Amino acid sequence: MVRLPLTPAEVERGQRLGALLRRARGGRSMLGTALDAGVSPETLRKIESGRVATPAFPTIAAIADVLGLSLDAVWSEINQSDGGAGLARSGRNAGERLAS
Repeated sequence: MVRLPLTPAEVERGQRLGALLRRARGGRSMLGTALDAGVSPETLRKIESGRVATPAFPTIAAIADVLGLSLDAVWSEINQSDGGAGLARSGRNAGERLAS
């Protein structure tokens, strides 16, 4: 199967996803976060750097879970072209926003 090249919009969305995960990870180590999510540190590094612009859903779901992020909020944030809104965290800190 031949994979079609990514569109500029997909590349931009992947970059926003990477930036979002880096912000959410904050001071946590990349290694610890990746291992807790059950993904390789290299995979997390590639996603955070934007090199993997369209990661598999289970991968993002696992990382979001470890970081306490709502998948609805992740989807909403990465689909914004202006990047103006913050991301709501899930769980007991639902009103808390991540710094942009």
